[in-house]
Amino acid sequence: MKLAEAFALGQLDGHDQAALVRLGEVSALELTEAAILRIEALDPELHAVSYRAYDQARGEASSPLADSPLAGVPWLVKDSLDYPGMPSLGGSRSKPDTAKTSAFPYVERIRAGGLIALGKSAMPEFGLLPVTEPLIRSATRNPWSAQHSPGGSSGGAGAAVAAGLVPVAHGSDGAGSIRIPASCCGLVGLKPGRGATVRVRSRHVIEDLLVGDGLMARSVRDVAVGFSLAHTGQMTPAVDRRLRIAVTTRTLSGAQAAPELMAVTIKGAKLCESLGHQVSFVDYPIDGPAAEAAERTLWIHIGADCVDACRATGQDPGAVLEPWTNALGRMAAALPVSALEAAYRQLTDLPRQLDAFHQAYDVVLSPTLAHLPPLIGEQAPTVDGDTLIERMFGFLGFTPLQNLAGTPAISLPLYEEKELPAGIMFAGNRGSEPTLLALATELETALPWRNRWPMMSVC
Repeated sequence: MKLAEAFALGQLDGHDQAALVRLGEVSALELTEAAILRIEALDPELHAVSYRAYDQARGEASSPLADSPLAGVPWLVKDSLDYPGMPSLGGSRSKPDTAKTSAFPYVERIRAGGLIALGKSAMPEFGLLPVTEPLIRSATRNPWSAQHSPGGSSGGAGAAVAAGLVPVAHGSDGAGSIRIPASCCGLVGLKPGRGATVRVRSRHVIEDLLVGDGLMARSVRDVAVGFSLAHTGQMTPAVDRRLRIAVTTRTLSGAQAAPELMAVTIKGAKLCESLGHQVSFVDYPIDGPAAEAAERTLWIHIGADCVDACRATGQDPGAVLEPWTNALGRMAAALPVSALEAAYRQLTDLPRQLDAFHQAYDVVLSPTLAHLPPLIGEQAPTVDGDTLIERMFGFLGFTPLQNLAGTPAISLPLYEEKELPAGIMFAGNRGSEPTLLALATELETALPWRNRWPMMSVC
């Protein structure tokens, strides 16, 4: 296959690539070879792929395919997701480079859907930053601008899909890590609600409460199939009426989003209104600073768990872990037990508070992020820890709320500002994923982004 042909295939979403396989116009193996060509051509600039499993992928593509809308489609696995035959480094120098031999139900569901795993996507160490600049390898670049970050922690996934290396890639979201790169890279990114998908990783109290996983893509329909493949049970039908949409532009700390993000949110509100939805500007009736403090506390504890796990293997955290991870360990040592108690109180109070709010409003529209993608280096793991935690939470001022409350949210690539993607986010109540996806489909039809591609891409 010629590179031009591989690039042409890369311009198709997963549904259209799979349709070619069903029609017999290309084989799953040819789709795999095309994706390999695209990775080898574009990834030397992007640094989105952290591990290549080409021979394994060729074997999977040569096997009989499942009857699925995405059967035969190549995808990338996030470096923290266990996949048989591939190592799971989590972006860290502390993890052994040994292949996993088993998978959790999430991977089994995606594999049963017939998708072909080409390798692993890059991420920050243990997913602890909203950028993808791990010290184990080169920083991942945003396909729209090499000087900017694609976000994180699913930044390699975001960059790879935005550039057309693969049509879909796995992401995990504990404070916005699907929605952040979706916003930064111009993608659709759905964080499912708590308990909406099958088990993805080993049991961990905080991660089980905060993290949602899904497939990131350029089209809503690819994301929707990714969710349905991993969903735990019967899908709740989407709300079949015009929606009551609340709009907010204030972060959890009470600050306003940057003017560029304010502008795209207002554009999104006007678009929704033009489609017949009822739009009101209303702030969440919650204690936003307390919610942000809770996410900080839990994030610090996750980082400290990583330090403890490293030490338990006999390694010196100061030698093998990044400065940011070690900084979180030191912060945890200084946190009083009352901070953790307050954080868990938010985990129990916010679902009830948002459920009451959603009796009046079906969906909340906000910016996905507080400002546009940061420059490479601004949130690198070598930045002083006290400075970095302020920059981090200043950037992701909107996304942690849904992780704390266990509710779903989706970032959509309707707009750009200053030649960079600027996502807007729609959040709903527990179980509202079908409604969010239906609204996203309507907006995709009203203001299509299919033909908008970044500078470093297959177009």
